[in-house]
Amino acid sequence: MAFLNKHQILEKSPTLLLVGTLLTVSVGGIVEIAPLFYLENTIEEVEGMRPYSPLELTGREIYIREGCYVCHSQMIRPMRDEVERYGHYSLAAESMYDHPFQWGSKRTGPDLARVGGRYSDAWHVDHLKDPQSVVPESIMPKYAFLAEREIDGEYVQDLMKTHRFVGVPYTDEMIENASADFTVQADPDEDYDAMLERYPGAVVSNFDGEPGITEMDALVAYMQMLGTLVDFSTFTPDANR
Repeated sequence: MAFLNKHQILEKSPTLLLVGTLLTVSVGGIVEIAPLFYLENTIEEVEGMRPYSPLELTGREIYIREGCYVCHSQMIRPMRDEVERYGHYSLAAESMYDHPFQWGSKRTGPDLARVGGRYSDAWHVDHLKDPQSVVPESIMPKYAFLAEREIDGEYVQDLMKTHRFVGVPYTDEMIENASADFTVQADPDEDYDAMLERYPGAVVSNFDGEPGITEMDALVAYMQMLGTLVDFSTFTPDANR
């Protein structure tokens, strides 16, 4: 009771309450921030991670533009139920080239951090065109219009330069070949070996099965690589971090 009476003094004095709040926030901030100055890097580098290919990066922009992140997180938390359903828990390194990252816990639909390779291109196209045709209980809206919007990668070099400006390690070679890499990833009949050297693990496919490159191709290309770059069968966390 004596403690509560003393606490009333703090609550009744705006000045004391402000000072107490500032002290609490300052101490908490120092405790959280100070250790970061003693770390060379806050993200453990993981073998296999690379920047997005031009087509994948374009698909990611479409993913964000259409608000897919509002209903689908890309963060698997280290809890048994999530790991058993979605796969290995998410690593910070998997989002090191994301601007902005897609972490979160809001899920109207399933988490997509490991969706790459789980379904065929045709399944993704059908799902985007008419979600209820493959998942009857889905409340997801239709995105059939994506297959009608052709794209040519005209501005993909500028997009990559912007991402390089904020830290994504796109090389001059990657940017110089951006338009060509954009095209060949969606055409298995073209010579895409050089593109795969620059972007190992990239999926090459005529994603929507139609001639020309569309926003549907780009979005499916992005989704088909999510969670596929790290080989978790050989991954061992750094014990020194």
